[in-house]
Amino acid sequence: MKREGLNIPLAKPSVTEEEIEAVVRVLRSKALVQGSEVAGLEAEICQLTGAKAAVAVANGTVALELALRALGVGPGDEVIVPAFSFMATANAVESRGAKPVFVDISPDTFNIDPTLVERALKPRTKVLMPVHEFGLCSDMAALCDLSQRHGLPLLEDAACAIGSKLDGRHAGSFGILGTFSFHPRKIVTSGEGGMILCQDPALADRLRSFRNHGISPGTTPASFQEAGTNARLTDFQAAMARPQLRRIEHSIAARTAVAQHYLKHLHIEGARLPSVPAGLRPNWQTFHVVLPDRLVRDAVIATLSSQGIGTNFGAHCMPAQHYYVGKYGIDARTRFPNAWNAWRQGLALPIFEELSPEELSYVTDALNSLS
Repeated sequence: MKREGLNIPLAKPSVTEEEIEAVVRVLRSKALVQGSEVAGLEAEICQLTGAKAAVAVANGTVALELALRALGVGPGDEVIVPAFSFMATANAVESRGAKPVFVDISPDTFNIDPTLVERALKPRTKVLMPVHEFGLCSDMAALCDLSQRHGLPLLEDAACAIGSKLDGRHAGSFGILGTFSFHPRKIVTSGEGGMILCQDPALADRLRSFRNHGISPGTTPASFQEAGTNARLTDFQAAMARPQLRRIEHSIAARTAVAQHYLKHLHIEGARLPSVPAGLRPNWQTFHVVLPDRLVRDAVIATLSSQGIGTNFGAHCMPAQHYYVGKYGIDARTRFPNAWNAWRQGLALPIFEELSPEELSYVTDALNSLS
């Protein structure tokens, strides 16, 4: 039964007066696009992650699209991706006229299974693009080894994983390129926005050209060297993100406390809770549970909603979606059983900094009552 006055969303961005004042300051300055705030955010991302360069763009999807373009991905190419992710992962590959080659995931981490990647490699494979699903780093040691042995560039879809670490190293810094998203469900948000981390300064300049209509950076008058686009981030978006970036360790600590509560107090018989291998520090962007078969996930979502608790499926089994079934005709349930089950039975639970102990206990009790 719903407790009076409680309405708990799945996610809630942490926006303080500092962010509001920063945005107002930019609006009053009338310098709104691609100015000092964007440059400051890029520099601070580099300082956080150790990347040699960072290129701010309009959103996380366009970050992937431009990164794939910079790596030369085009028609006829294939890109290795996990079968389980948000649809932007595969859609970005399709936008380049290339083919996403889906690989099943580990049921423990929800990340691409490196042992299955090698058999998916073909002469047309152009890029390896793992996803750090729900903010937990993929097995980068195995993937970097595959990248080096086969001479394939590694592009990290780290949309969910800003601040996450593997053996002390930041997500997004392992590959030649890595991308972040600043969507409202992310730990650092600017409403919309994205970032491309780059280990090659020359490649970073090309990305800066792509985002700004193809203009070579620093040229006066403007020299159009590429058929670019407008993928620029505004200064008020960057100003909103910067205070959150400075608070990122506090944010991760708060979310970790919520995750630890769930891990300790959730007792749904047969459910699979998140697993964190040794050496990984997730940012807990999402807390994802795989429900047992006796529970119908969509009915659970409806039941919890009636009690004032916001939940959702965590991500998609991408090859099972209508567009990809129609184009490639893959039997995803058979080919990618772990991705299929994580999608059909997956449930993302409320996790955000302002979740109170009372709310957290209410959510946990409601979930345990499902048993």
